[in-house]
Amino acid sequence: MIVPFFTGWLLDLAIGDPERLPHPVVWFGKAISFGERWLNKGSYRRIKGGLLAIGLILLVLGGIWGLRTLLALLPSVFLWVFDAIAVFYCLAGTTLIREVREVFRATDRSLEEGRRQVARIVGRDTSELSAQEVRTAALETLAENLSDGVIAPIFWFAIGGVPAMMAYKMVNTLDSMIGYRTERYKDFGCIAARIDDMANYIPARLTALLMIIASRRLSLLRFVTKYGRRHASPNSGYPEAALAGILDCRFGGPHSYFGEIFDKPYIGENDRLLSTTDMQKAIRINRTTEVLAVMIIIIIHSVAFIPLP
Repeated sequence: MIVPFFTGWLLDLAIGDPERLPHPVVWFGKAISFGERWLNKGSYRRIKGGLLAIGLILLVLGGIWGLRTLLALLPSVFLWVFDAIAVFYCLAGTTLIREVREVFRATDRSLEEGRRQVARIVGRDTSELSAQEVRTAALETLAENLSDGVIAPIFWFAIGGVPAMMAYKMVNTLDSMIGYRTERYKDFGCIAARIDDMANYIPARLTALLMIIASRRLSLLRFVTKYGRRHASPNSGYPEAALAGILDCRFGGPHSYFGEIFDKPYIGENDRLLSTTDMQKAIRINRTTEVLAVMIIIIIHSVAFIPLP
């Protein structure tokens, strides 16, 4: 149903993630942490990690499908409200935009405050980042989250409705918690990372395309094609390359994760200083891209008469 979807999107647009209310991703995280502590030891770690990932994804997919089936037996308002709330919880555009704004404001006040603020939204070690690196990390995360936190959930809603959308959130949460190539997770989280790669393959490229359309600079397609594939991730490089091209800046370089240094290829060539103006432009591109994606879903449903699950 398109009306609950649109309602959930408007809720995220207006208020973002509720800090004081229970969030499904928190529950997903607790389940993943429990499974990781229980299984990530001894032999066959890759198999055990894969079974945990696939089991949790299927549990969410089946659980949401079953719950919606039960709600369908009640007056339609119950299913409508459930779907709207689920969509609201699955989208994360507004919250990250707020966080990125705060990173730039904090960095303008002091480097230490900026480092603490950006640590809220990135997985890398931020204790030794320069002001430029703090701002770069925030914008990289903004671009990546536009794909993971907005366009991909919308894409999977179009494919399989609320059950597929919620299952995608479990996929993404698994990757963000155990999908690292560190000593602890390189085997256990390998399959979870691969599932996330597959789930984001089309959304990441769609995100980059919509960002280019939002910027009205179709010539950037060549730039994104050149730099998008240079990222360590098969997907994250595309939205990051789109934003780097739009801002005419450079992303990437050495990052520290859990005490290990990873050399990420550079995306873009202009190693210029980033400013609040760049952050504001990036946020405008994010919002326009998000609106384009929502409009596409509405047009498909309303004009082409293709029913959404």
